[in-house]
Amino acid sequence: MSLVRPRLLEWQWSDYPLKHRNRTNLLLHIVAVPLFDVATLVLLAAAVGRRPGAAALAVVAMVVAIVIQGRGHRMERSAPVPFAGPADFLSRFVVEQWVTFPRFVLSGGFAQAWRRARNGP
Repeated sequence: MSLVRPRLLEWQWSDYPLKHRNRTNLLLHIVAVPLFDVATLVLLAAAVGRRPGAAALAVVAMVVAIVIQGRGHRMERSAPVPFAGPADFLSRFVVEQWVTFPRFVLSGGFAQAWRRARNGP
């Protein structure tokens, strides 16, 4: 497999609503995705401004966001496709944070999933 999954955006979007139906997972995502995004921006600013303390804090926040979302996905009936390696993980995760989840929210997919949400396995 190449470093980035072919047609990643289309592939990820194709079953995104199926993988985001549990209300607790939705709540975790609505908190963790913005956390990751803000932490990414802080990391970039810290790198430019040569602020290692801010960079370290940003990395910790990014890891927390990753862990939170991983826990949320375990609550779903339909599990995500396993990662094919570190590059697959990185590309899929970053695209989910910056493109797919915001698209899910802005397209009304999140609201629809929330209305239809169920908890538990």
